[in-house]
Amino acid sequence: MAIIKENYEHDVSFTISAKCHLHSERSEFQKIDFYDTETFGVVFTLDDLIMVTEKDEFIYHDMICHPSFAINPKIKKVLIIGGGDGGTAREVLRYPVEQVDMVEIDERVVLLCEKYLPQTAYKLKDKRLTLHYKDGIKFVKQAANNSYDLILVDSTDPIGPGEGLFSYDFYQNCYRCLNKNGILINQHESPYYSKDCHEMLRAQKKLKQTFEVSQIYQFHMPTYPSGHWLFGFASKGLNPVKPLKAQEWLNFNLYTKYYNVDLHRASFMLPTYVKELLKNND
Repeated sequence: MAIIKENYEHDVSFTISAKCHLHSERSEFQKIDFYDTETFGVVFTLDDLIMVTEKDEFIYHDMICHPSFAINPKIKKVLIIGGGDGGTAREVLRYPVEQVDMVEIDERVVLLCEKYLPQTAYKLKDKRLTLHYKDGIKFVKQAANNSYDLILVDSTDPIGPGEGLFSYDFYQNCYRCLNKNGILINQHESPYYSKDCHEMLRAQKKLKQTFEVSQIYQFHMPTYPSGHWLFGFASKGLNPVKPLKAQEWLNFNLYTKYYNVDLHRASFMLPTYVKELLKNND
């Protein structure tokens, strides 16, 4: 029996017993593993950190994608940075978008997820999607001004290949690539354990210094540290909750297992301790 173990603090860890270890390899960029488990189904890890499980992936992928379309239902051109498992692209492609550029640095992640996680990867052959096996930092640096309605940064933690996706230069290039109604959503770590909280505050400070509007929203992810996880919302002027285009979003007639427009509003209402962390970070 294989064991998946992720350490949160020196005295805290999260462990899953796997029925079998489906695959393991070290790509040019990172260690990639897939496990089969009884409770969570297939579990995908990078450098021994849990990225995706079959059981709860819908929560993350609903919340990285759908809020933006309720804020601006007219989104047509989308850039996804990372997201090699395909789940974010799957949700975006449920909308009548015209162009999706997905930039994933590690081709092996995509190919292995197509094999072991078809639940998330099955839309990667959609004709509206173009896969770019490139460095996302370089991609946005070279992208044209005002070229996207939405940028979704579906990144790993700010270590290894994901480190540069939390930098000032990256956020400034994202700003330049977005049109006047553009939205940036980024994986924003957690406020709970010390290491995650530190990175969350660093990222939020950089976003606030780059965008006119910068807020945080929360969701509950059972297999991520503490279960309390965040996304960052940034825009050149759009407010994430006022006015919310709730009816226009409902007219898409999409079934979402986690997201709904009531939850959308509530997700931006943060606990007191998080508000205090952010206030002290100004």
